Order: sequence, then structure tokens, then C-alpha cells
Amino acid sequence: MTHGSRNSMTSRTALAEARAELVAGTLVLATALLFLAWAGQDRLSTGTGYELSASFPDVDGVSVGTEVRLAGVRIGRVSDIRLNPATYMADAILTIPQDVLIPADSAALIQSDGLLGGAYIQLQPGGSLDNLEPGGEIEDVQGAVSLLQLMLKFVDSQSDTEAGEALP
Repeated sequence: MTHGSRNSMTSRTALAEARAELVAGTLVLATALLFLAWAGQDRLSTGTGYELSASFPDVDGVSVGTEVRLAGVRIGRVSDIRLNPATYMADAILTIPQDVLIPADSAALIQSDGLLGGAYIQLQPGGSLDNLEPGGEIEDVQGAVSLLQLMLKFVDSQSDTEAGEALP
């Protein structure tokens, strides 16, 4: 084998490796773009609809993009959260699809998605025949319940019970 044929084989091997790397890189990039498009479609599709507001005493765990659920089904997202300086309440703006009508006496509750899960806003429909108009306000609300506060109350109640049993 001559010196020239060895160089041509080396260059062919290098060229084949470069092509394989290019194909693999293209596949990885295409997969990443498809994943980003899939992940972003929910945020893009919920931009249409009408807005409702709800004033909560505490929105711990809720942020822009948080799910709004009705009967456990995601129907919308939180599009904005602002502090109301007059009431010191957190005003959440909920974007709801046009085809979902919410009764006027419905309630909005901040729920936790399991022990370590995030929060979401659960809508509980009322029995009113009138529906909330776009820009309307859900008046019956329940703010976020802190898991830490609940555990501290439980521990405190247990210590009070034990102290009461210890006294004669």
C-alpha cells in the first residue's frame, strides 16, 4: 500500500465520521425543536378566550401560566397576577376559552397538586342560570393553604392533647 492510498482512506474515514456527526446533530436539533413546539402549544393556544378576575388573600404557588381547572380538566391558564393596592389582595386574571361558560356564583379555589406538586386554580361551578361576562369577577374565592401551616397546627393540637392528658 502506498503512502497516497493511506491518506485517501484516512480522509474517507474522516469524511464518513463528519457525515455521521452531521446527521446525528441534525436529528438531535430536530427532536429538540419538536419538543419545544409541543411544550409551547398549550401556552399559545390558551391566548384566545375571555378573561375573568378573582381576588385572593394569598396566591402562594400560583404564577402566570398556572393551570385553571374545572372538574379536574384543564380549561385555561392564569394570564396575570397583580397586587391590588386598595384591598391588599392578589388579583389573578384567568383566561378561559370562549366555549366554556362559568356560572355567576362559581367559586375559585387554589389547590395543591399533591404533597410536592404545584398549585392550580380549581373552579367550582355554581347553580346560577346567569354566566359571568368577559371581564367579570369570581367573588367566592379560597386562597392557598400552606402545607407547613397545616402541619404546625396538627403538631400543636397533638401537643395540647398530650398536655391535657398529663394534667390530673
